[in-house]
Amino acid sequence: MIAKSIPSLFTIGNLFLGIIAIIMVFNGDTPMAVMMIIIAMLLDGVDGRIARALNAQSEFGKELDSLADVVSFGAAPAFIMYVVAFQDMYSPAAWIITALFPICGALRLARFNVITSNAGYFIGLPIPAAGSVLATLSLFSDSIPLGILVLATVVLALLMVSTVRYPNFKRVGISKTALWLVPIVIIVSLVLGIMFTDHLSKIIFIPLLLYALYGFKKTFDRRHVRKKKRASSIEQDEDAPPEFLA
Repeated sequence: MIAKSIPSLFTIGNLFLGIIAIIMVFNGDTPMAVMMIIIAMLLDGVDGRIARALNAQSEFGKELDSLADVVSFGAAPAFIMYVVAFQDMYSPAAWIITALFPICGALRLARFNVITSNAGYFIGLPIPAAGSVLATLSLFSDSIPLGILVLATVVLALLMVSTVRYPNFKRVGISKTALWLVPIVIIVSLVLGIMFTDHLSKIIFIPLLLYALYGFKKTFDRRHVRKKKRASSIEQDEDAPPEFLA
């Protein structure tokens, strides 16, 4: 019975860190708030794998995970960006842009929960990735124009509800014999995060951004291949003898 509850404890930890991130950014500690989002992403990445390793998957855990993600990767990153960049904007515009992000995140999670597919990809940018990109992007707010930050927030929000495909790494599981390593990895990550908060968060921004852009590249490649196939098919039809075109 206790083993069945372990995955939910990691999910609750994810939710807890999301709430702490909101508190920290309003208290003026943006780098630590961002680090809380990153650690929450780590917890979100292992709760499902632990559930599968312990054969403890449940509808309750699935719904709890989505609710935690809305807070940790939807509301918290949006609040972080609002506090560091959007407060000086015209208020209604700032409110709408800030609200758009978690709303799209909630829509993304709702769609994910009702679509049952074994495909090796996600449809739309996963909310943990989108939220982590937005949170880490806030650390560069002093050197990035406000218009770019607004555009990035809107684009990330729309990517979550788009049909762009992203790689799904959730199939990479954790064996029962390796479960004891999970708490150690999380503790080490937390210690390193506290020690090197600002620099580590900025470094993590790079692979997160590349993942967000990866979907654009693959979508462009697929469309390019389809166009070539259609063009090739048209050329073959034009070159075919008349009897084959009848």
